[in-house]
Amino acid sequence: MSLRVTWVQPEDLVGHELRQATEDGRNAEAVATRWQKAGGHNAPSTAGASQPPRPDLRPLATALLDTLATLPTPTTEDEPSTFEAIRATPHPETRARTVRTGDPSLTREALRARLHAAWLGRAVGCLLGKPVEKVGLGGIRALARAAGNWPLNTWFTARGVPAEVLDAHPWNRRSAATSLAENIDGMPEDDDLNYPLLNLLLLQRYGRDFTTADVARLWLDELPAGRTFTAERVAYRNLLDGVEPPLTATHRNPFREWIGALIRADVHGWTHPGDPLAAAEQAYRDASLTHTANGLYGAMFVAAALAAAATGAADVHQSLAAGLRVIPPRSRLARAVRLGIETARATPDFDAVVDRLHATLGGYHWVHAVPNAALLSAALTHADGDFTRSICAAVSGGWDTDSNGATAGSLAGLLAGHPERLPERWTSPLKNRLATSIPSFDGIGFDALADLTAALALQEAVRP
Repeated sequence: MSLRVTWVQPEDLVGHELRQATEDGRNAEAVATRWQKAGGHNAPSTAGASQPPRPDLRPLATALLDTLATLPTPTTEDEPSTFEAIRATPHPETRARTVRTGDPSLTREALRARLHAAWLGRAVGCLLGKPVEKVGLGGIRALARAAGNWPLNTWFTARGVPAEVLDAHPWNRRSAATSLAENIDGMPEDDDLNYPLLNLLLLQRYGRDFTTADVARLWLDELPAGRTFTAERVAYRNLLDGVEPPLTATHRNPFREWIGALIRADVHGWTHPGDPLAAAEQAYRDASLTHTANGLYGAMFVAAALAAAATGAADVHQSLAAGLRVIPPRSRLARAVRLGIETARATPDFDAVVDRLHATLGGYHWVHAVPNAALLSAALTHADGDFTRSICAAVSGGWDTDSNGATAGSLAGLLAGHPERLPERWTSPLKNRLATSIPSFDGIGFDALADLTAALALQEAVRP
């Protein structure tokens, strides 16, 4: 019996790195030609490993990955990866406008209620998107329409869906047993919830001045390697190989601009109410373990947007604007976010918004930060703060459905301001119970998580 470890084998990474080279403007034609002549494959569209296995290509793949890393990247000026350079990029607006340290009107109880709603919103949005992760946009629409649930307005279900539709668009095999309407029983484990839990531990153990090396130590202590994917799994492998941060983000890591750092950003935003820049800087230190450039910007954008929303003083549009102000304005991610916002504002039909984003950004991998940030921003803009519309729009747009649903639910939950303002049809199936493999958190309630998060946020926020 052979064991195939996905997301890390060199022969599975070359295709992804060639795709990344095309995106960031490196001239990799010679490498691509050599790889193809040797029988190498392109990047798989969804899976973590290519078929058929080609371990015989591993020595060549290792050498080509190292060669690709030496090629000059022409986008570096507009897409830097050091925090100092990111902050120095010319910006059309004054970033300082978004920076406030604390809010006298933010009471302990109000913040706790808002964070409770954010935790619930993140879980609900994630759970809504879980059964259709990897299904694709056409499949999502077909499954929902067959159930009489389009435009999407409630949980996915297999009840009443014709067998031929189910056969043509099978649910995500790992999630269907716990995330369809007929079988939800509490919040099942998901990496979109594991990472916020880890970041609670991070702040409890190391405080707000944690380093990227502290993030690495925490992962090795508390995060099972099998619960990591894409850039996170590569960085984990790099740590075990003796590679130290920030090289963990770049060494043979073609996923360094994907969505993984973005889904880790919530706690950094939640714990800096009213201070988007501090939230973005904290998210940057976390993200630097695994990501560069647009991968970093995704985390910074989300953290800043959530920090703006956490006081209750900003609406969804002001929150997204705060997120944009902390990232390089000429970066691909910033341009994609602006496209999402502008398209959503100009187009009443959200299906048409989604179709335009897929036509424009569909060349990226479905887990890349750029298209997902565009879709997330479009969904939140179109929903105008409404919780149900926010999560349903984010999930119905395809790509990384559970991650986008989770982040949309987090921000929309903050804007709702209290768990009782979230529809009970969304929150009651969670049964105030979260499953996880992160030590000491399995079975915890969202109310308890709100208490822990509020305590961390109020360490430096203004107290009542």
